[in-house]
Formats: sequence, C-alpha cells, structure tokens
Amino acid sequence: MVSFKGAQFPQDVILHAVFFYVRYAVSYRDLEEILAERGIRVDHATLNRWVVKYASALAAVAQRRKTATAPSWRLDETYVKVRGDWCYLYRAVDRNGQTLDFMLSEQRNEAAALRFLAKAVTANGLPRSCAIDKSGANTAGLAGMNEALRKVGSDRRIAVYRSKYLNNIVEQDHRAVKRRIRPMMGFKALSSATATLDGIETAHMIRKGQLGESCPFAIYASLAA
Repeated sequence: MVSFKGAQFPQDVILHAVFFYVRYAVSYRDLEEILAERGIRVDHATLNRWVVKYASALAAVAQRRKTATAPSWRLDETYVKVRGDWCYLYRAVDRNGQTLDFMLSEQRNEAAALRFLAKAVTANGLPRSCAIDKSGANTAGLAGMNEALRKVGSDRRIAVYRSKYLNNIVEQDHRAVKRRIRPMMGFKALSSATATLDGIETAHMIRKGQLGESCPFAIYASLAA
C-alpha cells in the first residue's frame, strides 16, 4: 500500500495529477493550468514533488502485480539527458514486447549491466535466453551473471544471442517512452529523472495491458490500494 499520510490534497487528486503527467505530453505548468480550470489550485513545484514522491512507489507495486512474462528476453539501453549529460536507461522486454524491468544509470559498463540484470531477475525470475545488440557492457554483464550462477552451483545458464533482428522488439518499445520524455527537454536531477521514468514506464505497461484491461486511470489508482 502506498501511503498518502500527511498529504494536503485528496489522494484522488494526487493520483490523477501524477498519472496525467507521466501518461500525456504535458508540462508541470500545463498541468497546473488544467487543474486550475477544474477548481484545484496547486503549484507546479508541488506537482513535481508528487511525481518524485509517489511515481516510484506505484511502479514497485506495478512490478509485483503485472502479468507473467516469457523467459525469452530482449535487453537494450537508450539515452536520457540528466543535468545536461547523457545517462542510460536500461530496459528489458520479453519476446512478446511485455515490459520486464528498467533502470536509469549514469554509467554504461559491466557493473551497471550486471546491476540491472540482478534487478530484472529478482522481479521476473531467471530467463532462459537473452537477445542483445553488440553492446560490450551487456555482453560482460550477462557473462558475469552466468559466472555467478556457476559459482553458486547452479546448472542453469542464460543463453545469449547477439541479434539486431531479435532486438528490434525492445528498440521499437523505446519509442513510446522516448516520445513522452522528449517534451521534457531533459531532467535536472537523477532522483527526479528516476521517479518520472518509473511513472512513464508504469503508464506504458498499463497501455500494453500488463496490469489488466479496465480504465487506465482506474488501474493506476488501484496500485495505491
């Protein structure tokens, strides 16, 4: 359950504002205007604080509740600008295009790839196979994961395929996320970028039907229950 204790606005108002921001191409000032037209006076800075405070917590619930995914993964990273510098959004989908996991990192190296893989495996279980492009970081990360499995005595290994064709699924899936990020013109802090991306990814999962087939906002609001 996501706690709204101490909030000065009703939970429903906060959830509507957060969902509207992460789902649609509006700025915080646009959203401030939209809410004002409905008689809700809230500053754009407060809207930003709501996203930072609640989006990641709701995303964590969505990860636990999403429908089962396939053991054949597609792994890739895309670029996101934070404080004027490029950071890396690691993303994984299954063979059907269903979102598995995501992680924003300042680095693109073996340690970051291994950290993301550990996060994705914890949430989704160990994959049977993983398709990647020619990324050296992801190659090393998967090798590190297989080595860790060997060291703990497991006979399981992740089969690794380097295939541009197979990886098209995740590269195409980047577009929906990047389309929402583009109007934001970059982020000012890693913490706010992480929270906002968590919200965007959750809204994207809802669009793909990973959390049910009812009203999108109703599904998002149910994550707080």
